[in-house]
Amino acid sequence: MRLTLRRILQALFLALLFSFSTLAMLRTFAATSSRSATITEHAAAFERAISTTTSTTTTATSKPQTSLDDIFISVKTTKNFHATRLDVIIKTWFTLAREQTWFFTDSDDEEYSEKTHNHLINTGCSASHNRMALCCKMAVEFDTFLESNKRWFCHFDDDNYVNVPQLVRMLQKHDWTDDWYLGKPSIKAPLEILDREHMPQKISFWFATGGAGFCLSRSLGLKMKPLASGGKFISIGDKIRLPDDVTMGYIVEHLLSKQLTVVEEFHSHLEPMKFLKQSQLAEQITFSYSHYGPEMNVLSLNGFNNQIDPYRFLSLHCHLYPNFSFCPR
Repeated sequence: MRLTLRRILQALFLALLFSFSTLAMLRTFAATSSRSATITEHAAAFERAISTTTSTTTTATSKPQTSLDDIFISVKTTKNFHATRLDVIIKTWFTLAREQTWFFTDSDDEEYSEKTHNHLINTGCSASHNRMALCCKMAVEFDTFLESNKRWFCHFDDDNYVNVPQLVRMLQKHDWTDDWYLGKPSIKAPLEILDREHMPQKISFWFATGGAGFCLSRSLGLKMKPLASGGKFISIGDKIRLPDDVTMGYIVEHLLSKQLTVVEEFHSHLEPMKFLKQSQLAEQITFSYSHYGPEMNVLSLNGFNNQIDPYRFLSLHCHLYPNFSFCPR
């Protein structure tokens, strides 16, 4: 009788042990499945969005078509804006280009380094918004692109939403082995400045406003290298006494005699966002926002309320990718 009771107790103990082990395994599997589902969600969203592009099949004589992996995406920011601007980017379009996107800032930040999967680069530049600080960050962005060996360098600001699949589609229409400077000016005529080497002569050139984003092909980047790499970009900006995006245009258009190609689908905070129709949003590449006192320059878009989504980027993302888990059903 005692032997039978002992065997029963042993059997109960083994059954309980098996149950706890199974429960622990199920919890681990559930957590892993949840993370995998999130990654799959992002990948699926990108694949659905990019599926309308032309076939990537190549012939023996044609060049492979540009893909997302061929693009180096940089976002200029400052530590003062990490909490107010980066979170919405990290939650939305960054999820579609996590491996290709790097944030260039002016201070170490362990929290946002973790949030960006160690894609936060401390440039060592000043946190101020003067032309020297801006050119300093752009110089680091440009040098990092050259080191990456990517086909394309695309720069954006921390108040931009980037429609990543549409960016890829646009770049697929241009040969990265040719010289391309793609962007959108914010002025209606070329900028005219004094030629400080031949006073009082003047020079004029177009530049793509950094607030809308711009892209350079690797071919053009390599031609710029002797002039702008290794900190020379900062020296040129100081010489002409103008900020980073203007300095970029000066180098490309004036020093290298290459032309800006206007891409109308880039949009900066200098444009009235409300005039972009909801039916046209999927065709655009970048968006932005700004506010002047109580006046908000944001997209006119249904979605989250203004308290949750004051800059309309969450609503825009859900308009483009309604299957994301945080989007209203």
